[in-house]
Amino acid sequence: MKKISRDIPLSEITLRRYEKPHKETRRELIRKLCLSMGILQPGDSRDVIVDVLYVLLNAKKQKKKLTSEEIKDKVVKARKKHKLPLAGIAPSNIRRQLRRLKELFIIEKINNNYRITEFLSLGEIFEEKFESFLIPTVLTRVKEYFNAVDENFKKKQ
Repeated sequence: MKKISRDIPLSEITLRRYEKPHKETRRELIRKLCLSMGILQPGDSRDVIVDVLYVLLNAKKQKKKLTSEEIKDKVVKARKKHKLPLAGIAPSNIRRQLRRLKELFIIEKINNNYRITEFLSLGEIFEEKFESFLIPTVLTRVKEYFNAVDENFKKKQ
């Protein structure tokens, strides 16, 4: 049987539009942000990434960097506080969620400690990393594929 190669994206963006934020709790606002950015899927009950981001945003107020173990401990406390199941709190899963946030430039790792990127506001991170860098590069490449398909279909086959 012939082996099929995998197409691995260089970068990936999923953006979703929800209704304007109203009077949601902090956790619900973060959950909607994660849904909007595609790092949480609609209907997904495995939402520990929400708590990871919640913990890092709280640490940002004191300009505090946290280790993955400290993040895990604070995630456990946050999930207990919100009466949520303690699913997804294994250290390996916490590190995976941290890596996902890091790949989106929301957080950064410095000497085994994590923080919100440069302790910036999320709005600044969105403007600087997403709007100015990530989105244009992805859109340019998608446009190249649109044009390549157009050119390919102009040819006789």
